[in-house]
Amino acid sequence: MKPIIQAEKIIKKYRMGTEVVSVLNSIDLNIYPGEILAILGTSGSGKTTFLNLAAGLERPTKGDIIIDGHNLNKISEKKMAVFRRRYIGFVFQLYNLVPSLTALENAVLPLIFEGVPARERDKKGRELLKEMGLGNRMRHKPSELSGGQRQRVSIARAMINNPRIIFADEPTGNLDSKTTVEILNLLTSTVRASGQTLMMVTHDIKVADYGDRIVEMVDGNIFNDEPNGSSGLPPEEGKEKKS
Repeated sequence: MKPIIQAEKIIKKYRMGTEVVSVLNSIDLNIYPGEILAILGTSGSGKTTFLNLAAGLERPTKGDIIIDGHNLNKISEKKMAVFRRRYIGFVFQLYNLVPSLTALENAVLPLIFEGVPARERDKKGRELLKEMGLGNRMRHKPSELSGGQRQRVSIARAMINNPRIIFADEPTGNLDSKTTVEILNLLTSTVRASGQTLMMVTHDIKVADYGDRIVEMVDGNIFNDEPNGSSGLPPEEGKEKKS
């Protein structure tokens, strides 16, 4: 199976004053269509930086990110915004909802940028929010919603334009354990039903266990890469395994 995301020798460095800090050290990783990949690591492991690079939110210092045959390094910043809208949905830990907009208005924002007519986008938004269990919360603003409800709106927004790939950055980091299970079940079941690919980063092994494959990162390196469950997808070759 051909990967939908290919990371080839990804290096990321930041300049902090007079120092240069290495965050990612020549990362190679393939992610396959329909796969749910969990990237597990502590704070500072490089997992969120890698997620941002894979989503085209940042550029690598060296190396290539290729999504469905498109090398992100060869896409201009102007065209990158269009590419992300068509290929990528993003679920944030802190929801990133617009406070002055209702749940419905937040959910359909990507369709506004795509120029979808109001009636069509509202119809699609209502249907999706009902699927998310928010049929009676569409006119509520974020301040009137619980954390779990806000994250459901965030998931709806990420999925509204049916992107090929969903990126999730600690999607349950601000939720209690009961709501965490509800959100993870909702996110993974919706992704599977749509045939989408999900890359999720987390520091929590219980969250990572929802992945078909778990990639562990330590100090900017891939430490372990193993299949989880019955996905049948092979681990990346040449990665260091746990003893």
